[in-house]
Amino acid sequence: MSIYLHKILPLIVSPLFLFLFIIFCGISIKSRKILIIGTLTLIVFSLPIISFKLNKYLEKDYSIEEVSNIKEADAIIVLSGMVSTIKIGDKLKYEFGGAVDRILSGMDLFRNNKAPLLILTRGRLPWQYGIPEGEYLKKFATKYGIPKENISLTDNVQNTEEEAKSVKNILKIDSPKIILVTSAFHMNRASKIFKAENFDVIPFAVDFLNSRKITIIDFIPSASALNGTSHFLREMIGRLYYYFKY
Repeated sequence: MSIYLHKILPLIVSPLFLFLFIIFCGISIKSRKILIIGTLTLIVFSLPIISFKLNKYLEKDYSIEEVSNIKEADAIIVLSGMVSTIKIGDKLKYEFGGAVDRILSGMDLFRNNKAPLLILTRGRLPWQYGIPEGEYLKKFATKYGIPKENISLTDNVQNTEEEAKSVKNILKIDSPKIILVTSAFHMNRASKIFKAENFDVIPFAVDFLNSRKITIIDFIPSASALNGTSHFLREMIGRLYYYFKY
């Protein structure tokens, strides 16, 4: 039940929900001013320049790192969130999304002898088809040269906190040093969660979203920008939750 609340609650503070709420209030009290405010709110949140700046803030503490500059650790941890399962009829297909840099970077770190163990997480949400993500990633990694005896899988997990606790059950040593691999926007929250579980974290951020030039198109509202703004709000809610929890 908690995972459903975890996914549903951010929708309540999403830009689209906020717009609909303001419009509902405006119609209910027959206020043209409130209707205008609602429309302007939606337009602002739909501007690519706004979405760009907000999501750039999520990544501000991290930069692109060279593998050669990373210190050695006890294990490399690659967090889930890069594979989609497509079901057509009776057939399943696994497809990588934009965060595929997570597994590719984890494999690169292993090949460069940064740790003797690559840990993948069995991320899987209740509504997803197929095997947990970590199992598919293990097949992918072994296919491209990572020895299966050097790969460990966590228990089934549904969020970053569960990933941290499950990794702790694998590395049964005090304050294990880990190289944590995840998307740049997610690294701040993920690092705090793993540190709370007594890990010595070396962050290796990948999948940077904001590395492009600003153009005139960034001042034209778009659905993708609205989605980007929603993404920012969801991540900030997650950070706020764990800030008070830890």
